Amino acid sequence: MADSQVRIKQSTVPKRDPRKHQYEKNKCHKKLRRLVGEALTDFNMLSEGDKVMVCLSGGKDSYTLLDMMLSFKQHAPINFDVVAVNLDQKQPGFPEQVLPEYLSDLGVPFDIIEQDTYSVVKALTPEGKTTCPVCSRLRRGILYSHAQRIGATKIALGHHLDDVVETLLLNMFYGAKLKAMPAKLRSDDGRNILIRPLYYCRESLIGRWSEFQRHPIIPCNLCGSQDNLQRQVIKQMLAGWDATHPGRVDNIGRSVNNVTLSHLGDRQLFDFDALQADTSRIDVTEIG
Repeated sequence: MADSQVRIKQSTVPKRDPRKHQYEKNKCHKKLRRLVGEALTDFNMLSEGDKVMVCLSGGKDSYTLLDMMLSFKQHAPINFDVVAVNLDQKQPGFPEQVLPEYLSDLGVPFDIIEQDTYSVVKALTPEGKTTCPVCSRLRRGILYSHAQRIGATKIALGHHLDDVVETLLLNMFYGAKLKAMPAKLRSDDGRNILIRPLYYCRESLIGRWSEFQRHPIIPCNLCGSQDNLQRQVIKQMLAGWDATHPGRVDNIGRSVNNVTLSHLGDRQLFDFDALQADTSRIDVTEIG
């Protein structure tokens, strides 16, 4: 009796309409392509003959970045090459076979850089401090050097609109700076150009696409357990705004691209000392 009841319950569970699923997936892909295309165009991210090194971490953002760059490689009006690069930092338990198998099946050229930065980060980070600053500096140096070795003309990173807004607020709240993440950047040594094609994309949209694609997500065990990071606090604040004030985070992101220097206070960027009244104008009350 119990088995028959179970079978009845299972049979009454509505199945997901595959056509609706495909429609939603196509809709998500179309929106991502539109936003990425706008970023690529607005910031002149790609040029004919570029070799784009896509930095692949194993997270949803970098998987989506790779998907988008391969899509544009196929359909863009210019020719460019894509190579995926992963830095295996030798974190304990890192599933080192996942990315090579995934990239081989995808048919994209790739390099896996094996370097034990995990031990270095742990050794250099004081107890109770976040590992991100040391880890990011080491990663940057290794990836920049590899880009030079393989002749990459652009380095593509998977940062998105939420990252831009989080960085802006972090710099305001904790650094007293009005500074975010640029869509395109020349590295400090001047040898590399970094691009962020997901610059206009919300993290939620990227998450939906990653679910549709069933990306084999690899969590970062080095910093993922640090729950008290300032960025996590900002993330929670943005999530609250999305729930209570939809569109606010998007507006903050757009404001980074719509700056009025005369209405801020940076004296190095705007010459306040030179401001003078325009005495050449005639007041309408003076006529007649």
